[in-house]
Order: sequence, then structure tokens, then C-alpha cells
Amino acid sequence: MTSLSVARRTMPSVTHDDAPLLADLMPWSVAPPRLGRGWPTGPDAASLKARWDALMKAEGPDRESLFEPTRSRTLRSAVGRLPSQSSGTEKLIHASGPCPEPVRVLRAPFDEQWLIPDHRLIDAARPELWRVADEHQVFVAETPTDGPGPHLLATSCLPLLRPGRIRPLYRRPGGTEPNLAPGLLDHLSARLGHSPAPLDFLAWTLATARPDLTVPLTEDAELWSHGVELGRRILWLMRRNGDRPKLPGGRRPYVRAPLPSRPLTIDYDRDEETLLLDEGRISPVPPEAWDFETAGVRVLDQWFTTRTTQPDPGTLTAIRPTTWPQTWTSELLELITVLALLAELRPQQQELTLTAPITVSDLHKAGVLPAPQSAHRPASVFDHHEEGPEGQFTLL
Repeated sequence: MTSLSVARRTMPSVTHDDAPLLADLMPWSVAPPRLGRGWPTGPDAASLKARWDALMKAEGPDRESLFEPTRSRTLRSAVGRLPSQSSGTEKLIHASGPCPEPVRVLRAPFDEQWLIPDHRLIDAARPELWRVADEHQVFVAETPTDGPGPHLLATSCLPLLRPGRIRPLYRRPGGTEPNLAPGLLDHLSARLGHSPAPLDFLAWTLATARPDLTVPLTEDAELWSHGVELGRRILWLMRRNGDRPKLPGGRRPYVRAPLPSRPLTIDYDRDEETLLLDEGRISPVPPEAWDFETAGVRVLDQWFTTRTTQPDPGTLTAIRPTTWPQTWTSELLELITVLALLAELRPQQQELTLTAPITVSDLHKAGVLPAPQSAHRPASVFDHHEEGPEGQFTLL
């Protein structure tokens, strides 16, 4: 994508009170899934399968202890199968067989991990999210913060982030029926002179959303195009499901000194732009990547700590790689690049001084707001059976 440079406009920027809330523009939202136990997720899929096998081999009180029951889930809980997944539905106290194939999830900001997609393991799985999760879907996760980090994250994976709401871009599988206030895109088309797509609206939102999760809108077609182009770059970096990003000028982080078999500490040499993992060295790592925070937490710190914190012995979480996998190094190098490139875009976002605003009052007069109550509820997407508890089928 080309570098963007948006000149400041002479008209005053719109105040926060004039901009609509994201919650009004994307009315359907879902609380994040709540796992209730940590062991069904992890940075590598092989460990999850080994944990499942250990659970299946255990019997009686040992199986119950390993499972880590809660009020919402025990070995005797009867629940249906997650949509589009192939796990069993018999109660776990009697279960046997192979592990359901782990799926990719966004476990923490910019941290894609794996999850065993079994409803019996998850306290609150939010099936309505699983029903619309496919290759076309983009999930918008709120990360409310007063800090400099992004206020919204976009991902192709099912997000497990808490506490903010999850807003799918589409209400139905196949990328159909955008989760937007009815009439919003038509109103923007009339004001801009061209028809924006749902992904254009999302791109604009990622580029302009404010800490209070309001989204300033404009009828300035040139400004809108600049914002959408910038937002599509942000969206591409956040989703990371295309070509691998590269730092400009041929710079790229790589391993200068081999990482130990299990690094325990992480530090940063700002003068040398070097990430220190015990005696291992990765550079160049721009300061902007090391300093990158989301919700007040340094992303690289959190990513590393998740993979190195010593779990309690005797738990399923303790089943994990005995040495640092090469795949983690590759993921870390890509994450450094993504964070550095996102940090480079922040000044361009700040240059998007709004002109010709479309205000909340404008949207009310046009009948776009308030969105009808039906837009706040999940769409009816069920034209097939879903397997319920103990193999029973239910038509929803």
C-alpha cells in the first residue's frame, strides 16, 4: 500500500458529542467467550492434543481434578456441539476418543493461539459467534483504554478478549448482511457520492475510532478515501491473513544470537534496538514495537510471558513444549514487524482532522438512528440441525 499523507483541513474538527457511538453504528454485539479454565487454550496445538489425551486417560477423581470444574461446567454437564465443529456431545465423565481439531483464536491483543473447540470445556462459548465465524468474517474487539494503543482490534479469528464487546462485521455466514445500522451505507453513499462497502466502513472505523468508542463520520469524499486507505492498511496488519508484512528500507528483524532452549527473561536494549531473550538476540527491533501497548499492557511482554510462565505442576496446563519451538520465533519476528508498522501509522491517523461531519443529529433525521431492536439481536441463520446434548438433534 502507498504511504498516506493527509493535510490538516482548515475547518474545525468535530467534537466528541457530535460523533455517533460504535455501539449505535454496529448494533449487534456479543460478550466475549468465557473459558472458565486455561488449559483448553495454548500457543501450540500439539500440547492441546496431549492435554486432551491426558484427560481421557484419567479416571474418576483424577479426571475431575484435571478438568478443573466450575459452577458452569463439570464432567457431568450436558451441552450441545459448537456450530461447525466436530466434538462429541456425550458427558465428559464418559467421554473417550481423539481431541477435536484445535482452531485458531485471538487469546490476547495480537496474540493468536489455539483452542480445543469443545462446548463441554467452555463455560460460556457464545454459540452465536461460532455460527457466523467463517473465512469472510471480521470480528471487531473493543479494547477500551485511555492510553495510546488501538481502541479496537480486528481479527479473522474468534476473539477471547475481555472485557470489551465483540462486534462481528457480518450477521450471517458468507459475508452477508453487514452488522450496520440499517440504512447507514445508503446514507453514506448519498453524502459521499459513491457506495462504500462494509469493509470500507470498518477500515474508516479502525482509522478514526476514539477512546470513548465514538466514530466520527464525514461527507468529505477525499477525506473518506484517505481514511479508508489508511484503515485498510491497519486492517491488513491486524488480520495477518495475507502476505507477510515487511519493514521499509529492507530492514527486518532476525535472530542475531540463538535463543536458548527455554528463555526465561525478556528485555530491550534501546540503543542497539535489540530484543534480549536471555542470551538470545533479535534485531533490529524498533523502539515503537517494544513500546507498543494495548489496554495499558506492553504487547511483546505479554506475548512472551504467556509462553514462559511456569504453570502449576500436575495440571493439564503443565503439558507444554519442553523447548522453545521454532514456530514461536517466526511468530515473534512477524509480531515485531506488525507492531512497528502499526506504530508508524499513528501520526497519519492523527492527521485525519475531520471536516464536513455527519453528526448524530443527521443520522436521526435520516432515520438511520436509532437502529431497530432487531438489529441488536443475532440474525436467524439456522436452516439445519445442530447436535444437542448426548447426540440429540435440535432444529433451531
